[in-house]
Order: sequence, then C-alpha cells, then structure tokens
Amino acid sequence: MDNRPFYNEVLTEHNIHPTHKIKLMKATSELRGVNPSCGDDITLQLSVGADGIIEDGGFTGDGCAISQASADMMLDLVIGRSVEEALKLKDTFLRMIKEKISEEELDSLEEAQALQDISHMPSRVKCAVLGWHTLEEILNGNGKDSVSTEDQ
Repeated sequence: MDNRPFYNEVLTEHNIHPTHKIKLMKATSELRGVNPSCGDDITLQLSVGADGIIEDGGFTGDGCAISQASADMMLDLVIGRSVEEALKLKDTFLRMIKEKISEEELDSLEEAQALQDISHMPSRVKCAVLGWHTLEEILNGNGKDSVSTEDQ
C-alpha cells in the first residue's frame, strides 16, 4: 500500500495546525531537545498527575516540518495515558523507525504511523525522533537541561 498521500496529509496538518504547540502554564516537567545537525529545537512540557497519568503536554520551539509534526502527533498519542503506556508507545515508535513492527503495533501509533517511511530517509530520522527521545528523558526523570539527537 502506498501511504504517501496519508503521510503528506497528516504531516502537513500537524505542521500547519499543531494542537499542542503551546506553552503549558502548569507543567510538572520540562526538557529541551535539540538536533544540532539541522537546527531542530523544541522544549517539551508535560503535566503528569500523582497517579502517573499524563494530563497535558505542549511544546515550543522551531524546526523542520517533520520534527514539529512528530512532536505534535506524539503528544496526541500520550496525553491521557500512563507514563508506562507512553514509554511503551515511544519504544514502538522508535522500533518502527529502525525495523519492522507488527500491524497491531503499527495501529497503536495511530497517526504517528504516517512517519514509518522516514526510515528510508536517514537524514530525517533524527528529526522524527527528537520529540520522542525528549519524552523518554522526561519520563525517566533525567535531570538534564537538554537532550540532543546527536547522542542517539
């Protein structure tokens, strides 16, 4: 199946009209993610409740269409889920970019599966995974001021 039209439509929509490109007023955690090779720079904010549910999320910053759309899709997917579920989705997304995953796993990524073909564009992989690596660092409680995709 050729999913290019789906990819283009989803990517364009999340880039032009991002739902979560906002600064949260009551974030419980915040971390900057940087892709020095192309200039993508986001600050991811999350509000995680005492029960471990991601109640809200937002990001600010600049970057290419792929980095911005991927961060927006990621937040669509993880808000309302537990930290454990979000980390599992992050693992699934990163495996989708690096290797084959099952149809069930692919379906669990909802619109983020539109980025599956990024694996065929090595120079864009770091753009697509920036938000996801930043999410991982926040949820694992790492106290860094920023995360870089150069380290990945």
